[in-house]
Amino acid sequence: MPLDTDTRIASAVARAAVERLGGGSGSDWVVAPAIGYGASGEHEGFAGTISIGTEALRLLLVEYGRSATSWVSRLVFVNGHGGNVEALATATALLRSESRDVAWVPCAAVGADAHAGHTETSVLLHISPSDVWCDEVAPGNTAPLAELMPQLRRGGVAAVSAAGVLGDPTTATASEGERIFAEMVEGCTDRIRRWRPDRNGMLT
Repeated sequence: MPLDTDTRIASAVARAAVERLGGGSGSDWVVAPAIGYGASGEHEGFAGTISIGTEALRLLLVEYGRSATSWVSRLVFVNGHGGNVEALATATALLRSESRDVAWVPCAAVGADAHAGHTETSVLLHISPSDVWCDEVAPGNTAPLAELMPQLRRGGVAAVSAAGVLGDPTTATASEGERIFAEMVEGCTDRIRRWRPDRNGMLT
């Protein structure tokens, strides 16, 4: 899987959601370039990981939001990585307390596994098939994330998976990726249309 998997998925979901929301010339919605770095310290046991940490990401999102809302009436962050949630929640809550209409939305799918497993591999086989090394696919730790969290918090992903995989990518298919991706886009679009941010700014 490419190192920018989470960013790639979030960007694709954002573009597809904008199309469903009536994107194009004269649209009320535009997609900004992705913020390619986030809080991913749990993966630092593996080469290629660059994490800016929760506090740096929070500050980046706050200043990004303050700047963007000087000329846009509404801003939504589309998130593809679970490690970013704390920064997103605190930054968005602060921006909203400043009377800025900012929210965030996850790229969510029912029954999704955690990292580089069936879900993400299937979606990448749909949106970027040439970037999935299918001959390298092997199952990782398939235990429920809730069961793994104590060890994850102490030692990162490397403490629970030697390969860094949480889930089973051997079951991934492009057709399943198309279904999951459509679910992510529909969920994101519906949340944006309803625009009901919770107290942490996540659209519900």
